[in-house]
Order: sequence, then C-alpha cells, then structure tokens
Amino acid sequence: MVNHTQVTKTISLEQYGIKNAKVNYQLSPEQLQNITVEKKQGVIASSGALAVNTGEFTGRSPKDRFIVKDDVTKDKVWWGNINIPFDSDKFDKLYNKVVDYLSNKEVYVRDSYACADKDYKLNIRVITETPWSNMFAYNMFLRPTEEELKDFSPEWTIVNAPDFKADPEIDGTRQHNFAILDFTRKIILIGGTGYTGEIKKGIFSALNFILPVYKNTLPMHCSANVGKEGDTSIFFGLSGTGKTTLSTDPDRSLIGDDEHGWTAENTVFNFEGGCYAKVINLSQEQEPEIYAAIKKGAILENVIMNDKGEVDFADTSITQNTRVSYPIYHIENIRVPSIGKNPKNIFFLTADAFGVLPPISKLTPGQAAYHFISGYTAKVAGTEAGIDEPLPSFSACFGAPFMPLHPTKYAEMLSQKMKDAGVNVWLVNTGWTGGPYGVGSRMKLKYTRAMITAAMDGSLEAANKGNYHIHSVFGLNQPRTCPNVPTEVLSPRSTWNNDEGYYKTAYKLSDSFRANFKQFEADANQEILDGAPNVQE
Repeated sequence: MVNHTQVTKTISLEQYGIKNAKVNYQLSPEQLQNITVEKKQGVIASSGALAVNTGEFTGRSPKDRFIVKDDVTKDKVWWGNINIPFDSDKFDKLYNKVVDYLSNKEVYVRDSYACADKDYKLNIRVITETPWSNMFAYNMFLRPTEEELKDFSPEWTIVNAPDFKADPEIDGTRQHNFAILDFTRKIILIGGTGYTGEIKKGIFSALNFILPVYKNTLPMHCSANVGKEGDTSIFFGLSGTGKTTLSTDPDRSLIGDDEHGWTAENTVFNFEGGCYAKVINLSQEQEPEIYAAIKKGAILENVIMNDKGEVDFADTSITQNTRVSYPIYHIENIRVPSIGKNPKNIFFLTADAFGVLPPISKLTPGQAAYHFISGYTAKVAGTEAGIDEPLPSFSACFGAPFMPLHPTKYAEMLSQKMKDAGVNVWLVNTGWTGGPYGVGSRMKLKYTRAMITAAMDGSLEAANKGNYHIHSVFGLNQPRTCPNVPTEVLSPRSTWNNDEGYYKTAYKLSDSFRANFKQFEADANQEILDGAPNVQE
C-alpha cells in the first residue's frame, strides 16, 4: 500500500515554460523531509513529524481565489465574492511570469491523482517551489504505483510558487498572493502564499465543477465512514465542528475525512489520499487516532514546540489554524480502496455557540436541503480578530469557498439522492449547551459520539419514532430519549434553566438563518423554503 519506490523516470518541464530547472521528480516523503531540514525550511518534532512554518499566510485567503471567466465557465459558475472572475489574457501573462520565476531554480514535481473510484480518476501533476509543499501533495493526493507512472498523463497541473509575489496593478490580482483556477487550460496557479491548503482546495474546487457538470456526481465537503454491515455515514461540517474527530471511529472504517463524491450508482468515494486536520488543543485522550497519526511522514504546520521538539497543541501564538497533514494509511482503521456503498445516515455538524440547537435532531428532506444550503456554524471569541461574542457563520453546502456552481444545484442533487437512497439526515450540535458561549459549556464529546452511534444503529429512531418533540422555533424533530445520554441533555431549553433567555436567543438565531437565506430564496423550491425556522410571533 505504501509506495516509496525510487522512481527512475525523469521529466522535463519545458512544455510548461519552465526552463533549465533542476527537477526533483517523485521523491519519497523521506527524501523531501531531509531536503526540507537541510534547507532549514523545517525541523523534526519529537514525534518524528516534520514541522514547518507556512509564513505570512496560515490559512486560505478567500478574497484572492479566482476562476478564469471563459467559454467553459461564464454561463455555469455562480460569480460573486466567492467565485471571483479573472481575465483569460491576464492569466496567461501571470502564468508566464510565474514559470519564468521558476526557471533556473530547483523545483519538485509529483504525479498523483484524485478520486479513489477509477471511473472518476483525475490525474494531477504538482510542480512546487518547496520540498515540503511537494511532500504535502504526496500526503493529500492519491499515490500512483510504479506501473501507473510509466504512461502517466496529467490532466490538471498545479503550479505552486509561494515566494513569487504578484504586482496587483499589472497582474490583475487583489494583492501579492493568488490562487487561480483555469478550467480551459486545466491549471491551478498559486503564488505568494505558502499555506498548503490552497493546493488541496484548488483541486477540490475543480472537482466541485467537473463532477456535477460532466459526471452526474455530487461533490461533498464531508467526511465518511463505513460500518461492519457495509452502511456508509456522511458527515458535513465546517472547520471546528468535529468532522474529522467524529468520523474517525474505532468501530467503523474511515473512507476519508474531508472531500467525497456521491455517484449515480449510490457509492461514495474519497477524492484524497490523506487527511488535513486541525490540531488546536489536540489530546491523545480525546482524539487518539489523529494523535497517533502524527509521526514520521506527517507535516505539522505553524505549531509551537519546546527545545525537545514537543508540540504544545494549546499554543496558538502563530495561528488558531494549526494543522497536520498525513497520508490516510497513518490511520489504522481505513477502508481500502476509499469507497463505500449504500449511504444510510447523513450528519450535519454545527458548533452552535448560541447554545439553542438540540444536540441531535432529525430533519425532513425540506429541512435537510435548507440546512445544507445554509451551512451554519458559529464563530466564537478568539477565532478571528474583533469577535468577542458568538457570531453566526453560514457557508453554503458546508463549503461555499470551494463551490463554483449555485448552492441550490448541489442542494437539489442532495435532496434527490436522499429520497432515492432513503437516507436519514440528522442535525448535530457539537457546540454549546446550558447557555451560549461564555455561559454554557461545550457539549461532551462522549455524548455526541453516543448520539451518532444510536442514530447509525437505528436505536435512536426506534426509541423516538412517532414521539419526537417538535422544536418550537426551528421545527426540528428533537428526540426525547437516547441510549447512553442523560435525558436532560437532549433538550437545549431545559439545560438553560432560563426560558426567557433561551427563546430570545433562539429567535435571534432563527432571524439570522432567514436573513442569510434571502440570497437563495429566488432559486429555492417550496419544499426547501418550508424547511426554514419559524418567525417570532
């Protein structure tokens, strides 16, 4: 499964306009790690993982992500402040500047692919300026065998030059950094940022266009796992909601932790060959599988270590967005290949910092589409400058920054698939209980795990069928009982001990949902509109 074979094939980059470069092709992770340390671009942590600092950018820069507007994209992409148009001629000029910049330099090239289902395979060539960015591509994309490399023909190319800075006046960018997708040339051009997530999310954005438009397949920003009976579960959720944690389950095989496709044949496949997890406050006790995956071959980003190379996962002095990337085989219990059939349960995870949503509730198809398009979670103090009380945060389809089409396109595909496959959809609040952030406390992970297990094994539905409590503000089917969870935890209102405060806050959040959804109303059908929360009388 692990392919560290020394590749003898050599390649030229002349066809890309990169001249006289010293090309390091298909180096092993070990070689790339050694070069990174030699070049003083990273150090080895006590766990054996490589630790790097991504420089000025420690996260994605959504306002600097562009799509070339041309014959392929002009009538299909949902243009706006997420999908920002870029001029085709300007792209050509900027591309030429980047490849000139990389000429006569030492570069690192990796051939890999996305999509574990061979019918949907997308071959990718990644050309990077730094060795650790190339190691990241090894971790995150799928790894071809020596045999597959012999006649490998890349369909998409990623050109990654963190130290190249654009001139906005001349190049048409907003500032010196950029990530640009060109669907005609099939190139992702990244410059001015060392944040590796731009590499991963560039391909995800491309697939979010290619799969629904050409392959009748729903792309999803989700994790997925499969049980011993072959039942697949899908977990949607924004950063910090527990998506990676909750899908990494010792009793179920992990399909993948972030990006999947759901085909017309009712199978779910991983786009990737690795995991990219947040490590803020990571502990061996709470997340043993992820903790154990941080070893030689993994890359830690922007963490703080002591003199012995021990990481302080609570230290956020560089960024809240500390991360690790590792190949999926660092997790013991994985599905090989990364494909599951027969999805039975979908979980929408939200960290509700207002503390008003039930810890688990069952959604109707209309509510499921409404909450999918909404993509709600909340930001709490400390995650972004200037936030000192909970703020509702909405990201359409739980992944708006990577969705080139209108959100209702993905939601309608999801609704149809739910109905065709007879899937149960659950809204799970991994956020606050007993009051909002600052008053209440975070929902215990062991309770959330128990609720998800009960939903998957059917005992939650069996215990509540025909007897769910209908939430008076959000209209959700709220269970009255759940195995291994105290009954009082299931009712957010009763955990508050303050009815007036609870309802005031619940209606405040429901108003935020409705205000956010106004942008989608014109394109949403009646079933979706009926999934909205109630208005205060």
